[in-house]
Amino acid sequence: MKQALKVSLFVAVVLLSSFILTKPADKPTLFLIGDSTVRNGQGKGDGGLWGWGSFLHEFFDTTKVTIRNEALGGTSSRSFFNRGRWQAVLPQIRKGDFLIMQFGHNDNGPLDDTARARGTIKGIGEETKEIYNPITKQQEVVHSYGWYIRKMVEEAKAKGATVVVCSPIPRNDWTAGKVKRADEAYGKWAREAAIASGAFFLDLNTLVAESYDKEGESKVRATYFNTKDHTHPIEAGARLNSAKVVEGIKGIKGLSLKKYLNKQAKK
Repeated sequence: MKQALKVSLFVAVVLLSSFILTKPADKPTLFLIGDSTVRNGQGKGDGGLWGWGSFLHEFFDTTKVTIRNEALGGTSSRSFFNRGRWQAVLPQIRKGDFLIMQFGHNDNGPLDDTARARGTIKGIGEETKEIYNPITKQQEVVHSYGWYIRKMVEEAKAKGATVVVCSPIPRNDWTAGKVKRADEAYGKWAREAAIASGAFFLDLNTLVAESYDKEGESKVRATYFNTKDHTHPIEAGARLNSAKVVEGIKGIKGLSLKKYLNKQAKK
């Protein structure tokens, strides 16, 4: 009886060990962070407006990668970083995960206004300015847009994540039949911050702008936006932006994230 029990225990241990050894590794997670153009409201079409992050999962094999849209409307690189949102995301990041970030739409504002106090110093430099923040009611040292981007990249990479920095999608603003681009401001600074921190760069602003220019101002205004908002697209516009993110991912040499695209997206 004792011998039979010993044999049973041995078999159980072998089976358990085999399960542990053959258990598939946990799926990596693709985290998305940014403002409302990545996730508007609750990410369910609040007010008929959408962020591109709400549709990105449609391009991926979600049996192999998990996608978490942690973007928060109204945030700049600064307010996302230092008002708790980044501190909530960072501990979730593990080795082998991915992070895509897109900021810039809300960085071009006052540093210390009573409504938002979310602006950043223009550029990617090391200059700072100490202010009294009327929202947090504390003194705060404000950094440049690029500083906050670099800081989040560095912290995510230290956790073992692969990071992609996107330039911000273009607004529905036009001059002489061409959509306004961000290649002399936040698009340029996003690229420079990505290079400086060793992240991949995805020029989403240019990819979307080229598509807009090809389709033309009238069609873009009628198809991708409503008449009351020049920043946040409706569903069709967000889907276009999401497809352009995927196009950018596929075009980045050495970015392993592309292997998790589904068969249709890989075509």
